[in-house]
Amino acid sequence: MKAELATKIRFGLVGIANTLIDLVGYTLLTLAGLPLLVANTLSTSAGMVCSFTLNRSFTFRATAGNTRTQAILFFLVTAFGLWVVQPVVIALVSGAFDGANHIVATVGPKLVAVAFGLAWNYVLYSRVVFRAKEATA
Repeated sequence: MKAELATKIRFGLVGIANTLIDLVGYTLLTLAGLPLLVANTLSTSAGMVCSFTLNRSFTFRATAGNTRTQAILFFLVTAFGLWVVQPVVIALVSGAFDGANHIVATVGPKLVAVAFGLAWNYVLYSRVVFRAKEATA
């Protein structure tokens, strides 16, 4: 159980690093005059590349396995989580924030979706994308 806790802590640290790369990159790119959509695409892509690299080598220590296959699975899991799971969670929980302050009603469902997305990513990264090879007898 101690190893699993350490993995979860590393996952959290990588998430913080990815978020900082995205936010700082986005800010610098927009200040440099890039259109918002272009800046966002570049900054989130940089965060995703960092996330794959650090989760593979640092979080899950998945030195074995085909890197290309892991990268494709990583993108599919991450993209599905961002573009399908998060919107569904937002739609499901938005009613729970009815009557709340506008900012809370807007941000609350997104925060719930992000938390759900973190769990989604951790489970699928650990069990599908970077799963440890089965010991052969």
